[in-house]
This record gives sequence, C-alpha cells and structure tokens, in this order.
Amino acid sequence: MLRCIDVTKVYPSHGGDRLVLDNVSLTLNRGEKLGILGRNGAGKSTLIRLIGGVEHATSGRIERSMSVSWPLAFGGAFQGSLSGLDNLKFICRVYGLDYPSTRVFVDDFAELGRQLIEPVKTYSSGMRARLAFALSIVIEFDCYLIDEVIMVGDARFHKRCQEELFNKRSNRAMIVVSHDMGFMRDTCDRVSLLDGGHLKPYQSLDEAIEAYQAL
Repeated sequence: MLRCIDVTKVYPSHGGDRLVLDNVSLTLNRGEKLGILGRNGAGKSTLIRLIGGVEHATSGRIERSMSVSWPLAFGGAFQGSLSGLDNLKFICRVYGLDYPSTRVFVDDFAELGRQLIEPVKTYSSGMRARLAFALSIVIEFDCYLIDEVIMVGDARFHKRCQEELFNKRSNRAMIVVSHDMGFMRDTCDRVSLLDGGHLKPYQSLDEAIEAYQAL
C-alpha cells in the first residue's frame, strides 16, 4: 500500500513561511483509484510531487510498499542540455529497461520525430509533457500519479493516453487530480477534498463534489 502520515509542507516566502499541507494523511491500497479535488493553489500538485518523490515533506512521512510513478507528464527531472534520446537512455539504465524496445515505444507514442535527438531545453512544454508521459507508461508501476497536466496534445493523443492508463492498466492504483467531475466519476473509487491544507475523505463522490463546488 501507499501511506501518507501527517505530511506537512511549508514553503519559505518573503512574507513569511507559507503552509501548503497541514498534517495530511491518506492510505491507498493496490488497485484503488483515489481522486483529489481542490481549488487552484490548494496544494494538490504539491501533494502529488511529494508522493512521487519529486519534493520532500517538511515533516511527516510517506511509506511506499508498491512502486509509484513520478507525476505523469512531469518533465522537471530531465537534464535540459541532453537530448531526449540521452534522457531516455538514462531512464533505461536506472530502471533496467531494454533500450531498443523502449525507444521504439517512445518514438511511436510521443511522436517527437527528429526532435528526440535535440536538447530537451529546446522543447515546448507540450513536447516535454509528451516525452515524460511516454517514459512514465513504458515503466510498469503499481501506482500512477495523474495530474490534469496529462491532457496535452490533440484529441488523438488524449485517446491514446486514456487507452494506455485506464484500459491497459485498469488494475493499477492511481491518485488522480482533476477539475473534471465527469472524469472523476468515471475513474475514481473514492474522492478526498483538499482545502486549507487539510485533506478530508468522502465515501460519496456526490458529497465530495457538492463540498468542492461550495468552496
């Protein structure tokens, strides 16, 4: 399972420390789909980054007994001066992936063409997201972290993302951040609401949506 235990995140700022997450706790079992609702700036993406290991909590702890992806389409871990291809080679070495077959998949899925041999710092944000998404799903994680940022590219790319994540990997655990209530209804088993730094769980999706819309 995945557990967040009293996770707190504070960012320093010129006007004083800013508390984003305040003793947040959650538990996610294998195969469960948890949706997180909240207004812009509530700390949803911060929580996703902490769970994915992109950032560290100020206090509290995160326990992982299953493999967890980085936030899908997050490109912050790329080395900008290296090409997309060199970043791909590095990921293959870290995760022990077969490079030739992985490159074929990423070439086909990200559709970057010759841009793959160019430095990542020359990519648009959409291109970085497509590469990061392709690399995320080529690794078979037990749990996927899904932020609304995965909705990049055209309708055809969206459809491929949906097929790879929600059809081919329907048995995986997921934490989903989205403002799309229909998407939440179709995807999630349960939903929690993040507001004022606190995460409140709801068993009823309708109840969670009503509380979210009342904010």
